[in-house]
Amino acid sequence: MKEFDLIAAIRQMTTTLPANGFEGIGDDCAVLPLGEEALVFTTDALMEGVHFLRHTTSAYDLGHKALAVNLSDVAAMGVTPVAVLLSLSLTAKATERWAHDFMEGFTDLARQHGVALIGGDTTRSEGGISIAVTAIGRGALRDLKRRKDAREGDLILVSAPLGGSAHGLQQLMEGIEEGHCVEAHRRPQPEIEAGCWLGKREEVHAMMDLSDGIHSDLRHIVEASGMDAEVDVARIPVAEGATRDEAIVGGEEYKLLLTADGASAEALCRAFTEQFGRPLYPIGRITNASESPSIAWFDGGEPFNCTKKGFEHFSE
Repeated sequence: MKEFDLIAAIRQMTTTLPANGFEGIGDDCAVLPLGEEALVFTTDALMEGVHFLRHTTSAYDLGHKALAVNLSDVAAMGVTPVAVLLSLSLTAKATERWAHDFMEGFTDLARQHGVALIGGDTTRSEGGISIAVTAIGRGALRDLKRRKDAREGDLILVSAPLGGSAHGLQQLMEGIEEGHCVEAHRRPQPEIEAGCWLGKREEVHAMMDLSDGIHSDLRHIVEASGMDAEVDVARIPVAEGATRDEAIVGGEEYKLLLTADGASAEALCRAFTEQFGRPLYPIGRITNASESPSIAWFDGGEPFNCTKKGFEHFSE
């Protein structure tokens, strides 16, 4: 069983359930239109042994990260996060100090972005620590960016150099506990301001955040949009200290992946740099509509075979 196959099966099995005004499965967030506005909802689970190891992750950093990955999903929809719910399952060995430090990391980031904690649940776990966060965002319905809206001729762009988080994880596994890549992995910074700004730009069509690596995540956009794409790996920006492979397939970046009208993309990039003091990076193009969407990978114009793959749960 593969993760994408499981999601497809769940989607198929739930087609007969009432929509109750919500848009269906398929984006970083579920969408509830409310007139000219919309609420968006997302949830992510972090499991000990899968998403984090306690001997390499402090409780404070884990609290920060648990919230950050959910705020990133809201930002990728182009709207502002406003509230979260937290469910926390702790083992009997988890101390009061650990719980305090976790909540301090969580609430410090929530305070930074003006996000309310409005409820949740606490339980005991007989296995490892388990964390589930639900984030709620709000914004203008016209500002929402969805994966399915990429268009022929769009440029594909990313909002920052990639691979730092993957390299930071590798360093942690090797016993290296300091450095900007380690910091990128331990405390990812959700691109909320950039996401909201891009949400208001009409030339931006599709958008999502990078959680499983660009090699995996771009597939979501091309498949949802019914489009083929081309990517030049030589143009993918690589974070300082990381490798190109880590930039292509490394996960847990929580940067933005978007497509924008080809004729307007240059002006968009200039405006983004003026606003944020850093560039957007064009890495490829949406080429044409397709019944079997695919991505062609190149390296400076030559065909490129990426032997490594992005992260997938349940991968064979």
